[in-house]
Amino acid sequence: MSRSESARLRRIRAPELLVPAALGGLILVYFALPFVTFLSRTGTATVVAGLSTPEAQVAIRNSLLTAPVSTAIATVLGVPLAYVLARTSFPGKRLIEALVILPLIVPPVVGGAMIITAVGRFTPIGSAATAAGIPLTDSLIGIVLAQTFVAAPFVIITARAGFGAVDERLEQASRSLGYGPLETFWNVSLPLARGAILAGISLTFARAIGEFGATMMVAYNPRTMPTRIWVDFITGGIDAIVPLALALFAITLVVLAAVQRFGRVPTVIDR
Repeated sequence: MSRSESARLRRIRAPELLVPAALGGLILVYFALPFVTFLSRTGTATVVAGLSTPEAQVAIRNSLLTAPVSTAIATVLGVPLAYVLARTSFPGKRLIEALVILPLIVPPVVGGAMIITAVGRFTPIGSAATAAGIPLTDSLIGIVLAQTFVAAPFVIITARAGFGAVDERLEQASRSLGYGPLETFWNVSLPLARGAILAGISLTFARAIGEFGATMMVAYNPRTMPTRIWVDFITGGIDAIVPLALALFAITLVVLAAVQRFGRVPTVIDR
């Protein structure tokens, strides 16, 4: 189809899109309005002073220590699982897929409560870890456990879709040339699904660093940025949370830019 024909078709369809565009515009306005009104409350001096307090710096440090660890764990364990789900069928596959999705739909506070019942201080696992000097709650490890629980599904689901979009004939060609399963995965499947995996990793990191509900249940102390924001809101209202909220917002913007620049969220969900 020539460029002129494409332009003509777009002009023909333009009136048909007016109503959907108007309705979509309303939700876009609703998305943008909170950002605009919140950013209007900021002041450079206030933000700098707020981020310079010891409490804010500890919260930022804790978040920047734990979120990368949670993301790394989710990636190392989740990407292989995503490949298996994309390439094989086996009894119980639907159950495993449901288990991957459950942390996304369970309220984070409930997810945190579930983690406590599994590794809390008075459980067999938790008491053994505490006796060994490695507490699994109210510690940085507890934060990592909570973040991994709620954030890992993002990289698994996105990577699964990425692997699902890879033509299996390319993997078969690699195997026919004498390469084993691991070599084929590393040299063919992984590079071809790289965009989706990078997008999943970025989304996992953003979800981990912004996690509040499960983290509050499992490790209210030490504070992360979201839990510190909650404490500041209780004691000082909206204006008190502006500095840390802006810091988190800046991180999400960086993640969004990384997804758009390096990642690609595929549209193929199932094969």
